[in-house]
Amino acid sequence: MERQNVTLSIDKSLLKKAKMLAASEDKSLSALIRESLEKRIRETTGFKKAQARQLKILKKGYDLGTKGKLPISRESLHER
Repeated sequence: MERQNVTLSIDKSLLKKAKMLAASEDKSLSALIRESLEKRIRETTGFKKAQARQLKILKKGYDLGTKGKLPISRESLHER
């Protein structure tokens, strides 16, 4: 995989915490940031695919066997 260097501008306190986190996981800061970005991208694209799949299913519609009518009234369901 071809890589390209980038320059980031982040708060010094955040950088210090990120370096400590990377060190505690025995990783470089680059690896920590790369893994975080990859995870977010996977989650986002996975969600979008699932959302599209579900919307496609919903557009087909479902036959619930009611022919668009409820056999019972709302009032009778909520009688006390």
